[in-house]
Amino acid sequence: MTVAPLLDTDVVARHALAHDASHYLLLPEAVTSPTDEDSVVALLREAMSARRPLTFRSGGTSLSGQAQSEAVLADVRTHFRTVEVLDHGERVRVGPGATLRQVNAHLLRHMRRLGPDPASEVACTIGGVIANNSSGMAAGIAENSYRTLESLRFVLPSGTIVDTGLEGADARLRREEPDLHEGLVLLMRRVRDNAESTRVIRERFALKNTMGYGINALLDFATPADVLAHLVVGSEGTLAFVSSAVFRTVPIQKHITTGLLVLPSLEAATAALPEVVGAGFATAELMDARSLIVAQGLAGAPQEILGLDVERHAALLVEHRSDDPAELAQRAADAVGMSEGLGLSVPLEMTTDAARRAAMWTTRKGLYAAIAGARPAGSTALLEDVVVPVPELEATCRGLQDLFDRHDYDESVIFGHAKDGNIHFLLNEQLGEGSSRLEAFTQDMVELVLDHGGNLKAEHGTGRVMAPFVERQYGPELYGVMRELKALVDPAGILNPGVVLTNDASAHMQNLKPVIEIEEEADRCVECGYCEPVCPSKDLTLTPRQRIVLRRDANLAEQRGDLETAAAIRTAYEYEGLETCAVDGMCVTACPVGINTGDLVRRLRAEDASAAPNAAWKAAAGNWDLLTRGASAAMSMAGALPQMLPRAATEVGRAVLGTDVVPQYRSELPRRGGSVRRAGGRGRASADVGAVYLPACVHTMFGAAEEPRSSDGAVSGGCGGDCACGSGNRATSSGSMPSGSVSSGSTPAPTTAAGVPAALDLLAQRAGMRLAVPDDAASLCCGTPFSSKGMTGAKEQMREQVRAALLAASRDGELPVIVDASSCTEGIHQAMEGTGVAVLDAITYVRRHLLPELSVREPAGSVTVHPTCSTTHLGATDDLIAIAEAAARDVVVPVDWGCCGYAGDRGMLHPELTASATRAEAAEVAQRETDWYVSSNRTCELGMQAATGKPYRHVLELLEAVTR
Repeated sequence: MTVAPLLDTDVVARHALAHDASHYLLLPEAVTSPTDEDSVVALLREAMSARRPLTFRSGGTSLSGQAQSEAVLADVRTHFRTVEVLDHGERVRVGPGATLRQVNAHLLRHMRRLGPDPASEVACTIGGVIANNSSGMAAGIAENSYRTLESLRFVLPSGTIVDTGLEGADARLRREEPDLHEGLVLLMRRVRDNAESTRVIRERFALKNTMGYGINALLDFATPADVLAHLVVGSEGTLAFVSSAVFRTVPIQKHITTGLLVLPSLEAATAALPEVVGAGFATAELMDARSLIVAQGLAGAPQEILGLDVERHAALLVEHRSDDPAELAQRAADAVGMSEGLGLSVPLEMTTDAARRAAMWTTRKGLYAAIAGARPAGSTALLEDVVVPVPELEATCRGLQDLFDRHDYDESVIFGHAKDGNIHFLLNEQLGEGSSRLEAFTQDMVELVLDHGGNLKAEHGTGRVMAPFVERQYGPELYGVMRELKALVDPAGILNPGVVLTNDASAHMQNLKPVIEIEEEADRCVECGYCEPVCPSKDLTLTPRQRIVLRRDANLAEQRGDLETAAAIRTAYEYEGLETCAVDGMCVTACPVGINTGDLVRRLRAEDASAAPNAAWKAAAGNWDLLTRGASAAMSMAGALPQMLPRAATEVGRAVLGTDVVPQYRSELPRRGGSVRRAGGRGRASADVGAVYLPACVHTMFGAAEEPRSSDGAVSGGCGGDCACGSGNRATSSGSMPSGSVSSGSTPAPTTAAGVPAALDLLAQRAGMRLAVPDDAASLCCGTPFSSKGMTGAKEQMREQVRAALLAASRDGELPVIVDASSCTEGIHQAMEGTGVAVLDAITYVRRHLLPELSVREPAGSVTVHPTCSTTHLGATDDLIAIAEAAARDVVVPVDWGCCGYAGDRGMLHPELTASATRAEAAEVAQRETDWYVSSNRTCELGMQAATGKPYRHVLELLEAVTR
């Protein structure tokens, strides 16, 4: 019998998991993280026995307070991430912990996707997509969770497992839960025999609707098992735990054209909707004037928005999709023709350009958090979500604007999915001990929406924010049906009490989240959670959101005199918040308000650093050539010894000085150091110099890649077990090739190599290019080793040296500077900002200037590519993949790739970080052997070798090998 997972009452764990994207905050008395369905069954049975409330929470992107608890809060994001593509992508089986983006990435190769398309797709999980009956910008009510669900496997509060994908599911439910089965039959009959109930349900669910339970299921399905499965959809965790779901997917149409209809006012935009909807656009996204103004301040905002002189304008982002380019072109032409009669402020231009389209959609999808991030200090951004019939939208928007004025909500915004009559509006409110203004506004808003035949929640779920108003929307009869349903399924009331249904008319005004100021780098955070899936430490310690909220909670505890809680958080923060942060900045790529939590961590590390390490690092910056030579010699010396000796020596140092000070000697490290960076020319001697080449110092400290060593130090052709791939020393699977073996007629990966500096030299020779290495290259560093440790003085000292040297070498920017390690390129780029010197990563330079001049003699058979956090920041991931595609017949980019967490020496200081960060990617890599394994950064290559046991090399080494 499976034992229920342990309940963790640690104060730090409880505070870290308590926060979600809503404006509510309840502190759980315990948190837990079940690992599988059996542990969930045990957890539920224990909760039933103890009558202890239990809430399941996954992505934490919900806005209505449905993912919080004062009792037990169970995290299902860490596990339950299974994605199984079925029938060539026609269907997919998914676990509740997988993100929507992750599932769609697996489906992309089949040109399919899930139907729901919410703006939070980067972070929302399938558990939440089901629990909230997600729809989105294009899904409407035809492709939402409810309509695209094929079968559901779920656990009832009693511990009974129901799987509607199995034959005989209804008979099993009748046998194992006879009272529930009979009660559902009676509810189905009660609703179907009541003409008024049937009418109200059909009317309410003809629109998007996430108010109360999805009681349309009582009309839509024939068997109680199927009815129950679809009642669980949208039930916000109050009826069952979803173990897995099978969805029918929808096709991704090959060709898309997008445009922006800019009208002089919100009234004009809503008045134009009948014609816009009639034109058959797949999407019609409304943005009012305030939304457009905020959007203009977003990085990457499209020209269509940047070029506006916004006054009272509003815009509709519209899109046509088709598999036939001729049909799409005709639709675009028809759209332009239709728009000429709308009185546009700017002529409509439909575009198929991927970059312009992406910019428009990135701006629209980031609107909520961006607007919330621009809120006045000390205020909370409240996002409401309503729907009315499209013909009522214009009057509803006018009514909302009147309410904004009446209740003194300045700079409120309206945006949303206009073709569905679904709009979002955002208020900035100063939440204290309740808010009479907010309560008065809410009452008026409820009346307005219901008077126009609308639903009080379209997408975001009832949660706590609308639970007191469910009866007002449906009336006493159907509210009674919902009450009876909850009592049937969860008679003890243990699952997520207070959500969806409540007896407390003021529940929506309780447990409001306080606003606490911390460091300026993080004060804009709206706790949306978009950053969490890309964070390398998410499964080990904390996510970026949790790093921020713990600092807020520590400050709040101090303000309230709870010094014990504050001290506990600050003590745990040293390891969980600081030492295990990779400061890779991947969080900023997902954060709609542009927060790089790595900047916060670097600041805190700098504040914690004493004078002695600061002085030592400044001395190192002044003697960098000597230090890197010493590191190279030490690497070679250690490599000549049995591995256990340098490993033992570093373990002693770590025990004495600390694990965050002394790196661990590890099996992925090369057995020799690299060469000193010498000044002079590279490439073809007879050619004119076309670029300045700064070899990264990491290639001096760490020698080139070689076959991995096993744990005893011997060279091994496979995984030595000291990695995250889960394969140990197992034999290769049938049909695959061991590392280093070669597909017939392909270029093999070498057992040793000279590294990327030699490869780039040879590639430049073959392409007829000349590169110049600066005279003092050996003394230069990008500054990242200093900044990541918070040694700001040493960083600035080094960057002054870098700026002076590269300005001179590039002839004040006449020549570009190229760097051969992506993280170092990023650091040099930051160092040279404002100087006019163009800094390019070597892979970008090679793709643009060398690759067209090179001839591939014999391509490699297959290659696995690991993009990096730095290629993401530099926009160079496409260059990395393009070079791999030019050099190999088959290119594999793991769907689950992410930052490896090696982060310079962080993976040697805290190898558990890299092991955790790479676990999913390593498991995917282990499923298939390829001839080569490549990346674009030496320490990332070491990290991936540690994770997979495969010899990762720079992609330019591959290109050099196939162009010999």
